[in-house]
Amino acid sequence: MTEAVSSTDTGLHQPLLAKRTSRRWLFSALLTTAIVALPVLSVIFLAFFPEENIWPHLLETTLPRYLITTIELMLGVGVLTLVIGLATAWTVTMCEFPGRKFFEWALLLPFAVPAYVIAYVYTSLLDYAGPVQTTLREWYGWNNASDYWFPEIRSLEGAILMIGLVLYPYVYLLARAAFLEQSPSLFAVSRSLGHSAVSTFFKVVLPIARPAVAVGLSLVLMETLNDFGTVDFFAVQTLTAGLFDTWMNLGNLGGAAQIATTMLAFVVILVTLERYSRRRQQQFAARDNRDPIQRFTLSAPRQWICVLVCLVPVLFGFLIPGGTLAFYAWDYFEESWNPDFIQNTLNSLFLSGTAAITTLLIGITLAYSRRLHNTRSMKILMRLSSLGYAMPGAVLAVGVIVPLAGFDNWLDSWFREAFGISTGLLLSGSAFAVVFAYTVRFLAVSAGSVESALQKITPSMDMASRSLGHSPGKTLIRVHLPMLRGTLLTAALVVFVDCMKELPATLILRPFNFETLATYVYQFASDERLYHSALPALIIVLAGIIPIILMSRSISNTRSIG
Repeated sequence: MTEAVSSTDTGLHQPLLAKRTSRRWLFSALLTTAIVALPVLSVIFLAFFPEENIWPHLLETTLPRYLITTIELMLGVGVLTLVIGLATAWTVTMCEFPGRKFFEWALLLPFAVPAYVIAYVYTSLLDYAGPVQTTLREWYGWNNASDYWFPEIRSLEGAILMIGLVLYPYVYLLARAAFLEQSPSLFAVSRSLGHSAVSTFFKVVLPIARPAVAVGLSLVLMETLNDFGTVDFFAVQTLTAGLFDTWMNLGNLGGAAQIATTMLAFVVILVTLERYSRRRQQQFAARDNRDPIQRFTLSAPRQWICVLVCLVPVLFGFLIPGGTLAFYAWDYFEESWNPDFIQNTLNSLFLSGTAAITTLLIGITLAYSRRLHNTRSMKILMRLSSLGYAMPGAVLAVGVIVPLAGFDNWLDSWFREAFGISTGLLLSGSAFAVVFAYTVRFLAVSAGSVESALQKITPSMDMASRSLGHSPGKTLIRVHLPMLRGTLLTAALVVFVDCMKELPATLILRPFNFETLATYVYQFASDERLYHSALPALIIVLAGIIPIILMSRSISNTRSIG
């Protein structure tokens, strides 16, 4: 009898326990979102309430120049990536030519090369003392620069070219995925109406793929806004360069926050325009979107034109920079392989690995909380948690340093008064600040991947697990995580590589005498020791190739190709 009562009592408490557990997941999501949103709020607060308001001075002097240069850079990179990305995506998807299968994944390889690395490589090749101009002077008997004209690599146009060569894969990736999802019958109907392949592309294919292209282009523009290594090396005065100059050289954090707020306004405009461009577009999968694609049969000259279209971005975006880095790394291997290089590699592995694990755990928490509470408020929380990915690294660094430094100062003051001990900079002067910035910036990658994968798992799996007495936490561990193993590994790998390449936030937040591979390369390049930066730069590039192969395979598997 006692057992029966006990059993009944347990049964009555099970819904209550499940409800409490579910609330814990919701609370975790709220807390996580608040922490992630803290840097954004800190930047805005400091911009409106600085210790020294230099906003009028910025408006009268440098800010207009920063704004104009930034707009010119973004427009140039946007046009270049749009042309390369769309041309290559359409070519490899719809045309049959020699080497097509190779170019399907090879066109993603420039993704692995950070913009600042390719800038350093081409500067060493094309500068006055580089091998290209030296060879030209020997061939034609020129004595100095006044005897001939050669394009200046360290210029706004040079920065547009360097950044565009490594960012076009954003457009290529999403455009190709959109082309693969389209119905073959659309092409057939268009051709039957007398439209050529080019006319079909502009009148049928491109309008349908516009949402995906708009997303890719917005990512390109945000990454352009984030770039610091290239614009700093080429002396191009963008908002990011101005933020560093105001903070590091003028020592005015408030002014830096005001420039950072201007950059945030750019991000908001980009996101708004991207969503506005597809506000009235609602698309559904066609019944034949899994049928084999019948590619265009081209004449021999046109086939080689296709080869050239695909070869040029791969050649200049990866093969030449990668080959140059490999040559320099081999030539200067004994000098480059030293205790500093090994220590900096370990630092990069530690920071990137810690950030990858942290973002993965938080991403799982947010995505699973969304699964348990599929409400409008949870959707808003998920969007807020993704704010960091849209924030340039320099802006994020300002937002991270403000609350962490405030906490350190408060704690130090309290310990001095209570115990007469100075705690120093516990958070803002440690690796914690860098990991925190990485986590906020790349959380959207892991959370979005996990959320997308969880949506493919039928709710009946949860119901079956809960009916067997498992809590939401046990259901996640025993049911969902084993099914998400591949997604989790891919998400962690992508975050790891992104952290390895991140330069602006690392430069600002890293502890004293603490270098990563990215900052190590930057320091060598700033000292004009480009040859010595080859080995660490090559390691960063090689690390980025692995997720590129995974991405290419995932896209190719979405459609059976005929």
